[in-house]
Amino acid sequence: MVFTSHIFLFYFLPAVILGYYVLPQRWRNGFLTLVSYVFYGWWKPWFVTLMLASTLIDYLAVRVMAAPGASPRRRKLALLASLVSNLGLLGVFKYAMFAQGNALALSEALGLGSFPVLEITLPIGISFYTFQTMSYSIDVYRGEATPVRRFGDFACFVALFPQLVAGPIVRFQTLANQLRERAHSFERFASGVALFSLGFGKKILLANPVGELADAAFAADHPGALAAWFGIVAYAFQIYFDFSGYSDMAIGLGRMFGFEFPKNFDSPYHSQSITEFWRRWHISLSTWLRDYLYLPLGGNRLGPRRTYVNLALVMLLGGLWHGAHWQFVVWGAYHGLLLGAERALGKSSAYRGLPKPLRIALTFVLVLISWVPFRANTLTEAGHYLGAMFGLREAGAPAALLMAQLLSAHSLLIMAICTGVVAMRTQSWDFVEAISRNEPGVRAWARLAVAPAVLLTAVAAMFTQAFNPFLYFQF
Repeated sequence: MVFTSHIFLFYFLPAVILGYYVLPQRWRNGFLTLVSYVFYGWWKPWFVTLMLASTLIDYLAVRVMAAPGASPRRRKLALLASLVSNLGLLGVFKYAMFAQGNALALSEALGLGSFPVLEITLPIGISFYTFQTMSYSIDVYRGEATPVRRFGDFACFVALFPQLVAGPIVRFQTLANQLRERAHSFERFASGVALFSLGFGKKILLANPVGELADAAFAADHPGALAAWFGIVAYAFQIYFDFSGYSDMAIGLGRMFGFEFPKNFDSPYHSQSITEFWRRWHISLSTWLRDYLYLPLGGNRLGPRRTYVNLALVMLLGGLWHGAHWQFVVWGAYHGLLLGAERALGKSSAYRGLPKPLRIALTFVLVLISWVPFRANTLTEAGHYLGAMFGLREAGAPAALLMAQLLSAHSLLIMAICTGVVAMRTQSWDFVEAISRNEPGVRAWARLAVAPAVLLTAVAAMFTQAFNPFLYFQF
């Protein structure tokens, strides 16, 4: 089930809201857990067994390490059991086919023959909920989180449907108090509806139309340079509005049920460097990688050489987290190289002396280049597309038809709207913040009035669209 479907909007969500607010408070977490399992099992019911297994293992591991008198060795073994089980799930269901495919290619290259590759279905959202449950056991081991007493509360934390399949990645300590007690008010609910509506509009009205333009450019055998640049800008808009729109919807849904999830995007295309970009893009993942990989590896405390190695390793693993394909490894390596280069140049580099608009533009171009392998189906396709962008490949005969599609009045209009929204200082989060703070006056209610108009327009458009993917569901 996806948020941008009539089943979710007109059946699932109203039923869940009604049931939640009718029930006594002590039953609400259990109710949310149950409906979240229905939501997650909508694609394939057996996915639920994996999530339940991960939840149970981490809950028991933490109970063992938090037991009175638990020895350091026992605590380490419990943590190890948590990490091995979660990473094992990822290894089997996300990376086993990748490993088999590479082993097969190597075997055939060496003349050792071939063997069948076992097909394994990737459970949706497995990367998100395994990272969440691992952070819980790690935080408890470090003494940074208090063990949950009731299994039902922990199961609710893991399964919570608003952010289950595509984040934000929420740490247990962030929701620990909210799971025990949380405030509900009309203003808080209204701000959640407003944020959900704006995120829904981002996805349907912006991400989907530019996504079709990006697909057309990447599907062309020999796009010209202009078409290739147009297509990658369209993809940059698509992935931003797709993912930030989903995050807005998740945070808005959380508020409807009294939860406050952390902000996941902060105008990333306003960044003046790649370092700043990673402070603004998918914030919950970048902070997770920093706190659970980069800093434990030594961060920047062990000298420049080790710092560069740590940056490269973390970004390589970040690339692999997104998908078991070599193009994601290249994407991660590229960002690791840029982060290392920025640290090596330091604050006194010539780049730092450029005007702010030029720094933003250059950073955006570097990010656009990185989106090519991220979007491409293979490294060969990525190489061809980059060659087209930089004029190293001649445009084919159908290029004129592609340009006619990309430069149509409708395409230019949607690209102009996306550019305007990206350039705005005010984000959807800021737009509804006055409502969540219950500020008096006309301005807050005027902002709230915008949300229904966006939602109604987006719902009407949804029924006319055949193209409605969620990009981050595959991760």
